[in-house]
Amino acid sequence: MLTAIMVDGGFYRKRAKYLWGDKDPKSRADELSSYCLEHIKIAKRLEESDGLYRVFYYDSPSASGSAYHPLHKKNLNLKTNAVYQWTNSSYEEIKRKRKFALRLGWLSSATEFIIKPDSLRDVLNGKRTLESLTDFDFKLDIKQKGVDMKIGIDISSLVFKKQVSQIILIAGDSDFVPAAKQARREGIDFILDSMGQGIDQKLYEHIDGFRYPRNKIKPMTSNKRDT
Repeated sequence: MLTAIMVDGGFYRKRAKYLWGDKDPKSRADELSSYCLEHIKIAKRLEESDGLYRVFYYDSPSASGSAYHPLHKKNLNLKTNAVYQWTNSSYEEIKRKRKFALRLGWLSSATEFIIKPDSLRDVLNGKRTLESLTDFDFKLDIKQKGVDMKIGIDISSLVFKKQVSQIILIAGDSDFVPAAKQARREGIDFILDSMGQGIDQKLYEHIDGFRYPRNKIKPMTSNKRDT
């Protein structure tokens, strides 16, 4: 039977940027497609799968309203933000990919800029002053909704309709555990790929395998935090 690949979009973007640097939306989408096909090649070689069923890409839309920025002391139009434009362009590229399905959640109503933890710690420890802060030291505090629910629903649908024999999840947290348990109880081979990021050892009991197709590639920004 076939393999379904499920991608936590927010997680993938952060890890891909850390591992392989900044890219334009099309190049990042091409990279993702190639990355997923590497999984399929491995699964075929190990006789775990006959091929790709579909890649499900989960994310939340970019915030499009306005948000107060404490550094500039005013509300900023988020549609003019480079992140908003890049993200929307990336969605259009993903829609054009063969066998890709875009699954968007939604955002919480509260959106604001907050200081990054590392920058706040440096200020509190006296390593930096408030006057030294720049736009780079702030990020949008956005709470995405519905993504985990959509992943769970899609896993249930694939499992009970017997459309796949294997599910590969590209993600970095443990929110998937209930869905993974359900899939495994129904005989689905469940593989986790955290793209080289360490996971809690306890997660191994809830998956059938742990795989990173590019484990020999060193990150481009190995001296920086993955934030």
